[in-house]
Amino acid sequence: MAPLQITSLIDDLLDDLSRPGMPWQVGAIAASVLIGWLCAGLLQAWWRGRRTAQGITRHEGVASLTRVIAPLLVVGLLYVSTWLLATNRFHTNIVKVAIPVFWSLVVIRAAFFLLRRVFARHGQLGEAFVTFEKIFALLVWAAVALYITGKWPDIFDFLDSTVLYKKGRNQVVLGDVLQAVVSIAVLMILALWAGAALEERLMGVHALHSSLRVALARVSRAVLIISAVLLSLSMAGLDLTVLSVFGGALGVGLGLGLQRIASNYVSGFIILLERSLSIGDMISVDKYSGKVTQINTRYTVLQGLDGVETVLPNEMLISGPVLNQTLSMRAVRAGTKLTVAYGSDLDQVMPLLVAQAAGTPRVLETPAPGVSLSRFAPEGYELDLGFWIGDPENGSGGVVSEINRKIYGLVQAGDIKLGIPALDTRLLDAHIASVVARITQPAQNSLVNPSSTAN
Repeated sequence: MAPLQITSLIDDLLDDLSRPGMPWQVGAIAASVLIGWLCAGLLQAWWRGRRTAQGITRHEGVASLTRVIAPLLVVGLLYVSTWLLATNRFHTNIVKVAIPVFWSLVVIRAAFFLLRRVFARHGQLGEAFVTFEKIFALLVWAAVALYITGKWPDIFDFLDSTVLYKKGRNQVVLGDVLQAVVSIAVLMILALWAGAALEERLMGVHALHSSLRVALARVSRAVLIISAVLLSLSMAGLDLTVLSVFGGALGVGLGLGLQRIASNYVSGFIILLERSLSIGDMISVDKYSGKVTQINTRYTVLQGLDGVETVLPNEMLISGPVLNQTLSMRAVRAGTKLTVAYGSDLDQVMPLLVAQAAGTPRVLETPAPGVSLSRFAPEGYELDLGFWIGDPENGSGGVVSEINRKIYGLVQAGDIKLGIPALDTRLLDAHIASVVARITQPAQNSLVNPSSTAN
């Protein structure tokens, strides 16, 4: 790492404060800041209007990206101001001090933008992440302060002269290690950000099947990460042929202890490519059932109707039977049963029941609801009212409850008479008669023999 020849800007800044051209430099800085932030605001308003005109209401990342563009425009305008002032033979040291300050804003806000797009989940930031942002901003400002005071050459000399490892002609210095760490971190963040942006773009292409979109997004992200790792290692000066040893060790590890993990990853790609499951499907696996909300390379997230999410290893979805209610069609059948009393006119009752289901929200017109006579129960005719709904992910309990409430209204109005279980009371009557006989027998005997009572 070659040291940068940087002179201290403090003395030049103090010298320019007493010169006649100082107001021109301050005015150039103020004008650059004002124009830069104004142009960034206009760009943000134009972008939001364009997205709204296209019917897109979500604007994730627009405000954060504008926060990066604003100081970047200011830096560009400051460079232009420096050239104009130098052309007119004005000193530019005050502007030169402002340039690294705004460059630091660009670096900080660009890093925050990339990190939040990669690591923030559903817009939520953890305390550790916020603390890391504060530490990063503090380090950047410290680097700017060292740059302005002219301490960078001394720091670079120290880094290049600190030897961490030496063997023969080969040596590892602290500067090279830090450069490798920074390059790997930057390339990995860029790869993760590019993967997230590409995934968001692919998920918006509704012409492709949802499983194919997820598969392309996962493969693209993996390719970007691998490319970033290989490029980082080559930039760090590491011979890539040593990865063959690592590949052999990884193969042995997969064969011994990582079989299940590898099986889950392979199963995930099989699910995505063969399209046996899609996001939004209603499935049942073993004792778990619900809607598929995520299909990742290792696991699939299943959200039940009660809101509880289950993380299922992809191997379970490949090796065992899966009940998919929405594989080829989204319509599913639901129903309710009731028993009407014997003597009811089924030709009148059955159309009434069909009408109650047909007028209920979420019930499909095709296939139409229907009623069937299931069996002759002891208490009456058992009828099965069946209907179809097109959104099984919302459950069928609400629809069944609404139809039962309508049937309850018919029962209350007397249009339908429910069957009541018939009880055979002959044994109970005989038992009651025998008990009454035993109670009344002593009283009759006392009336017949009054002398025995007197004695």
